Amino acid sequence: MTPSTSTTGMLTTDTLVKTNEGLVRGKRVGDLVTWRGIPYAAPPVGSLRLRAPQPVTPWSGELDAREFGDAPVQNKKFTMLRPGKYQPSSENCLTLNVLAKPGTSASRPVMVFIYGGAYAMGMSATALYGGQSLVRRGDIVYVSINYRLGALGYLDFTQYSTPERPFDSNLGLRDQVAALEWVRRNIAEFGGDPDNVTVFGESAGANAVTTLMATPAAKGLFARAIAQSSAPGLVTTADRAAGWASDYMSLLGTDDAHAAEALSTFPPSALGKVGDRLATKVASETPGLHPFGPVIDGDFLPKSPFDAFADGSAHRVPMIIGTNAREGTLFSKFLDALPTDADRIGRMFALTDPAAETRVTAAYLGYPEPDAAVNLGGDLTFWKPSLDLTQAHSAYAPTYSYRFDFAPRSMKWLGLDATHGFELFAVFDIADTLFGRGLTFPGGRRGLRTVTDTVQRHWLHFATSGKPLASWPRYDTKRRATFVFDAVTTVRDDPRRERRLAWEGYSGYNGKTP
Repeated sequence: MTPSTSTTGMLTTDTLVKTNEGLVRGKRVGDLVTWRGIPYAAPPVGSLRLRAPQPVTPWSGELDAREFGDAPVQNKKFTMLRPGKYQPSSENCLTLNVLAKPGTSASRPVMVFIYGGAYAMGMSATALYGGQSLVRRGDIVYVSINYRLGALGYLDFTQYSTPERPFDSNLGLRDQVAALEWVRRNIAEFGGDPDNVTVFGESAGANAVTTLMATPAAKGLFARAIAQSSAPGLVTTADRAAGWASDYMSLLGTDDAHAAEALSTFPPSALGKVGDRLATKVASETPGLHPFGPVIDGDFLPKSPFDAFADGSAHRVPMIIGTNAREGTLFSKFLDALPTDADRIGRMFALTDPAAETRVTAAYLGYPEPDAAVNLGGDLTFWKPSLDLTQAHSAYAPTYSYRFDFAPRSMKWLGLDATHGFELFAVFDIADTLFGRGLTFPGGRRGLRTVTDTVQRHWLHFATSGKPLASWPRYDTKRRATFVFDAVTTVRDDPRRERRLAWEGYSGYNGKTP
């Protein structure tokens, strides 16, 4: 995005704000004001490709912040805004968006959303992530961010650095920290309280949240955290990441001597396509692993988030964390990326902990039937590792556990139930949209409105005060109270106890390099 100059008289519906980097002009959208595509770091292009984010060069005049910035480089199909309409994508993608009610004098809670997508897809321009309902209801300042994805954001090429062309690790994670630093510097100008920032995300975005909690550079940049279906296993060891980088270079068709040149000069689309091939290779050879994610590099991310949560070195901020009732069904039907069948599950246990297979599979009634295998694969990726973090963090900071069970009749007919990502429809309130009405036409609209109301009240109260409403008890390892969101919400102690006990002691690929 290129800064442009304008005169106030020409843009009477826009709103001008002075940031530390320069003036930005947004626009009214109904009863709200939005500023879009604000750069929080320099474009990571040319010599800055595969480097840590650098400061923005301040601009003169006004920055036209009325449109979303480019999406990160990814497969075009994931940038669709509506049929036939796609968001442009490029390496110049390090931008964020701010949404607020008019007037900047109040010091409002801030909620910063990080999208998911396996660190391979996603963008802040997705309509679902607009945030309008949260802002209207909670009088918060809402921020959504872009960050680098795939090979350009989440492969560690540091082994191919040269004195003339160095590369950095953990680029997407560094981008997220840079965006939070921008919020710290500037959000007061938009009416937000820089000391009351909640970072929240879903799937890979929730992995970003739990990883940020173990990232020293993020200390003090947020006061609370919400992790919706985190996949903590997306964080990998430096050795494994180096192996994936080597595999990537082989797929790219270049040797070590020419790696730096290739990484610097190949078109971004070509680098992205090779990343897709690597992801397929890794999923086939090591079921349950994915090559894109933060790396325990001993520097920016010194230790595994599992270890940081366990020893109390993770940032001791209040946290909401949970998963959905049937995380795996989305993947078995549409995104075949998890071990959700008996063959891949068996190979996964053989590579990690063969002795655990009989114990764990016995906890899934009907295994190896397809439904049981799908449930196991979803639990392996999302519920079990999230539960590990829940248990660990509860010893050091207020922690609140949930499970999202609500599914309208159409989702049950499709065999999806409360699948991965479905809670986003409640968090962002789609009940009365055209999509929401279609989804609930066979039944469940009242239930969706009810669960949306419940989720939003708890999320907003947490963002304001650091705790959900009083009906949601803190988690501890004695009671294990879990808030179950549904058309009728309940609190259950130690739900799925048999599965929890079956998974105890299983650490997956952690510390292993198959």
